[in-house]
Amino acid sequence: MSRTIVVGLDGSPESLAATEWAAGEARRTDARLHLVHAWLWHPYVYGLPAGVAVPPPSEDPQREWAERLPHETAVKLAADHPGLSVTAERVAEQPVAALLAAAENAELLVLGSKGLGGVAGFLTGSVAQAVVARSRTPVVLVRADAPPAAEDAPGREEVVLGLDLEHPDAAVIGFAFRSAAHRATGLHVIHGWSPPPYYGYGGAFDADVNADLLTEAQRRLAETLAPWREKFPAVEVRRQAVIGGAGPHLVEASRDAALVVVGRRNRQSPVGGHIGPVTQAVLHHSTAPVAVVPHD
Repeated sequence: MSRTIVVGLDGSPESLAATEWAAGEARRTDARLHLVHAWLWHPYVYGLPAGVAVPPPSEDPQREWAERLPHETAVKLAADHPGLSVTAERVAEQPVAALLAAAENAELLVLGSKGLGGVAGFLTGSVAQAVVARSRTPVVLVRADAPPAAEDAPGREEVVLGLDLEHPDAAVIGFAFRSAAHRATGLHVIHGWSPPPYYGYGGAFDADVNADLLTEAQRRLAETLAPWREKFPAVEVRRQAVIGGAGPHLVEASRDAALVVVGRRNRQSPVGGHIGPVTQAVLHHSTAPVAVVPHD
């Protein structure tokens, strides 16, 4: 079965950057690209001064634009990326539902992200946030200023993986190793750990204890990654165990990263899908594209 990368398209600079990034990724991984433009037409209602309703005109510029956008974008991508298989469709549904449905049988879903804008700007918008929280397919969020993932340019920038040793899922680790292998680049693995609460009492948390705990964290990290290093011997791995949450360290590493990979557990909260605090921090502040990989 053909591998498919789905891209959410709405005509914004962010979504157009996402299509370019996804096109490079599709070429790199020998996948086909499918563009999805979710748009519900709400015809304007015109009224005469006397209050008599008049039907909307037969031609609506907004509707015409929505009809043209997927096709014109697909044509441009095919011209810019010879050999790339590109399809496109407009779906008359709300964006979140349409994107989740389109991603069900896909290998990857790519969305544009708003990036850090202004003092309190966040990377994700409401649609992207909702999709990331509920998708069973890995989702990549791409900023408007992110460079395209050209398939013919081996990257010097590393792939960065945020690894939770309490829940080290194969889906997340495998995604990161494959991403690094496809880019012919290294993998920087960051694990954040905190000492048990009882080490903070009675002065027990001293330099020697700290060193012992760090050594143990590094040992567990190396042990978890060992089978993956055997499976991907060409991928050079850097391991980093840090005290405290991994979020700030992942954000810092994103400045020189080709891609940041984080996980999201498939669990539901009373108000919908759940995104953990580390993943939230990376989504809000990363300067590189972010892949959120769901896992059980």
